[in-house]
Amino acid sequence: MELAHLLTPETTRAHARVSSKKTCLELVAKIASDSLGVSDSELFKALFERERLGSTGLGNGIAIPHCRISNCQNIIGVLLTVETPIDFDAPDNLPVDVVCALIAPREATSAHLQALAAIAERFNDEKFVDQLRQTSSTTQLYEFVNGSLS
Repeated sequence: MELAHLLTPETTRAHARVSSKKTCLELVAKIASDSLGVSDSELFKALFERERLGSTGLGNGIAIPHCRISNCQNIIGVLLTVETPIDFDAPDNLPVDVVCALIAPREATSAHLQALAAIAERFNDEKFVDQLRQTSSTTQLYEFVNGSLS
């Protein structure tokens, strides 16, 4: 599953202004709730509860918060570049400036894991991540990810 297939222009944000992991998860929940028709408080709670199990910070400034929820029909992604890097309790202790959240239907265990693996693999490409960080607008960020399917 390609990252571009999980995103829409509405679920992509460049230079998001967040000050902490909590405010980042709140923004992800708000963005995703608009697309899913699920309450942002329900999404935030699910994301926060997953984060309590262990940080979804991968290292190298990247985090992939994720959750599965009821009342969700499709897997969606939310991609943010963060204006000022934030602490995400990543294993390398580096602050995070790229966040790619994944929200999946509760019953989509296999599809959720496959999407997570595909996203993690994509974010192992340093050139791809560097180019994400260099985008100057939300439109450019979305268009870059959509054009990077090759």
